[in-house]
Amino acid sequence: MAADRFADVQRVFQPGRVIAGNLRRGADLLEFLTETARRHQVRAGAYNFFGAVTEARVAFYDVSRKVYEEIVRAENLEIVSGMGNVSLRDGEIFVHAHAAFSDRQGNMFGGHLNPGTVVLAGEFVLWELVGEPFQRDLDPVTGLRLWHISS
Repeated sequence: MAADRFADVQRVFQPGRVIAGNLRRGADLLEFLTETARRHQVRAGAYNFFGAVTEARVAFYDVSRKVYEEIVRAENLEIVSGMGNVSLRDGEIFVHAHAAFSDRQGNMFGGHLNPGTVVLAGEFVLWELVGEPFQRDLDPVTGLRLWHISS
């Protein structure tokens, strides 16, 4: 049986730079995170972010149909927690992030961060990981672009 190149993927990295700052008001959150990683040439890293948005777009992945189902809320919301990673996809710096949001009643929802989430205010920290960056490729079992071990 062939080894599953998407299973048990691990690498050891060294800590690199720590880049921190404010999220840009009015920016698309995912585009901002990606632009920041690209501007600083971070090819492997980890993100944390929080703050507030005026619109949130996240998705839930339905593995049985291999499609994302988008959830959109166009209102002021808190980013309770946001996290992500930086790797390479098709040779380009790529950010994969998830976020949890709450409304004024404290109701929460979240998922895979989609383009179109609009920043009101917030902060981020990007930790660079020094070492060979992970590549993303299509996993035929899940239909997702996952980190893999190069064959």
